[in-house]
Amino acid sequence: MQNVNEILSQAQINQREGNLSLALQQFQQVLALHPTELNLHIVCGNLCAELQRFEEAAGYFRRIVSAENKNSDARNALCYALQGLGNQGHASGNFVLAEACFEETLQHQAGNAVFWYNLGNAQRELGKPQAALASFTQSIKFDPSDADAHNNLGNIQRELGQLDKAIASYQRALQINPYLHHALAHLVHQKQHVCDWHDLNAQILQLRDWIKNEPRAQISPFAFIAMPSTTAQEQKQCSTNWANNLYNDSAKSRLAISLNIGGLQAMPKQTKKPKEKINIGYLSADFRLHPLAFLISELIEKHDRTQFEVVAYSYGADDKSSTRKRLEQAFDNFVDIRHLNDIDAAKKIRADNIDILVDLTGFTQTSRTGIVALKPAAIHVNWLGFAGTMGEIGGEPLFDYLLADPIIAPNQADLSEQLLYLPCYQPNDSKRPIGKATTKAAHHLPENAFVFCCFNQTFKITAEVFTVWMRILKQAPNSVLWLLECNIWAKANLQREATNAGIDAERLIFAPRVPIAEHLARHAHADLFLDTLPYNAHTTASDALFMCLPVLTCMGDTFASRVAASLLTRTNLPELITHSLQEYEEKALQLVKTPENLAQIKQKLQTDAKQSKLFDATQFARDLEQQYLNVYLNYVK
Repeated sequence: MQNVNEILSQAQINQREGNLSLALQQFQQVLALHPTELNLHIVCGNLCAELQRFEEAAGYFRRIVSAENKNSDARNALCYALQGLGNQGHASGNFVLAEACFEETLQHQAGNAVFWYNLGNAQRELGKPQAALASFTQSIKFDPSDADAHNNLGNIQRELGQLDKAIASYQRALQINPYLHHALAHLVHQKQHVCDWHDLNAQILQLRDWIKNEPRAQISPFAFIAMPSTTAQEQKQCSTNWANNLYNDSAKSRLAISLNIGGLQAMPKQTKKPKEKINIGYLSADFRLHPLAFLISELIEKHDRTQFEVVAYSYGADDKSSTRKRLEQAFDNFVDIRHLNDIDAAKKIRADNIDILVDLTGFTQTSRTGIVALKPAAIHVNWLGFAGTMGEIGGEPLFDYLLADPIIAPNQADLSEQLLYLPCYQPNDSKRPIGKATTKAAHHLPENAFVFCCFNQTFKITAEVFTVWMRILKQAPNSVLWLLECNIWAKANLQREATNAGIDAERLIFAPRVPIAEHLARHAHADLFLDTLPYNAHTTASDALFMCLPVLTCMGDTFASRVAASLLTRTNLPELITHSLQEYEEKALQLVKTPENLAQIKQKLQTDAKQSKLFDATQFARDLEQQYLNVYLNYVK
């Protein structure tokens, strides 16, 4: 049996030669015989840190700090280990662990800006916005020159509805670092939300240049598709850049190292054996009171259970709404994966033998596309949540297929996925609840005025479209424009822009957000829905058509700019589809001046709309299932 000195000597040799795991084992043998020897705790802690076994390292350094409370080196080493462990928590989705680690580090280094910053990130992920706001504020207090801290403070302010403060934070971040790509994308998107169009075109031009020339630039694809002048090819490149930065092999390898799991490749392909029932998984954060739920609920209920097993994978909060309860009952199995990290969520989906995984969220704010990047199912489909392509990783599509229709996606070259065409891209729920009838006066609408409306979110209103709207109001003096009141800054900016265009600001009437039943009922007081470009009405267009309100759209060249045209085609109203803003303006004025034509369109909607193919969930389910069957049979052949 070796004596202690021999083991210690071999451990030191192995440490010098880089055999760190073996050296650690040997030092631990010696420590077991001499548990009060602090130098051995230091050595073992340092080796664990080098091996990225941060939890063990923290344990060794805690013992040293406990024994020698004034040992600053030991406290710093503990903070380092906790930071490493906290970052592993971030990477694995264990933000509770990350929060605890950074709170502990701050007990030892209360003025460390980096620890406050990391704590804020963990708190944001845990849904603690006020705590995150305080943490980022502290981070900036101790290091006001950190552009990322200002950017992340802006993100929290945005989520808290403090859009003016968020914009100021993004601007400060860009003053410190003009090349902070994501801060500029956030700034532009929030300026669109508040309808502040000052310098917007130049800022968008800068983002377009970065997307083309700097593939490492992280620019949100969701924000980008709403920006005027962006092309379908640029949007595809934006999604590809984003996907490569987050999910390519090198990114996954870095994640694997940080998690100490040895490797993180896509899961092996499933065995190609035909099954009696095809397992369909729907992945989303929005199985709740959300526009997505208003589209898919009846579809899920109508799926043919003799051919398909339908499973929800939900990673959004349970809002306890009737909408949530309806969806929970509609699926064969409703799985809450909110508390699983991406790897464990992918393993769960694989264990459930899902054949086709449909991501209903895409690159929106709550995206967890990292689950799809691990390829947990046989087939992966992009649909509905994100109005565009999800791009490529290393030259290969992130998703296998995209569900679309010939109107929305006429050009395969604009999209990374293989196209699956439905008669109409967007499903609809014919069971939408409708509230009690109201009066115009209840909505502050003039009794005898022609009411144009647009209930799209304000980030979809561009300067160019608003200019057209003001020209329409000028040429239709007995008219008003009814808009959704999204935030106080947009309201003030739109009123100012109207005044500058020579239109009385009182002719802009703002509708507050109300429950869906009340919202649908108030459509009865509008005469014509004016759509936006380049990001059309989607669910809002379906709402209007369901309530027999004509929707006038201008069809563009990108996916998001063609959705309303798809819905109108399915409703057999091609006369409401225009192809330029000039034609759009002329058509709006023609409908004002020829009320008999508008009345005919409304009558057509009242006669056909709710019985039309657009609101036939059963037929939509059969069309969708045929595509699922086609791709599954192609996979197993």
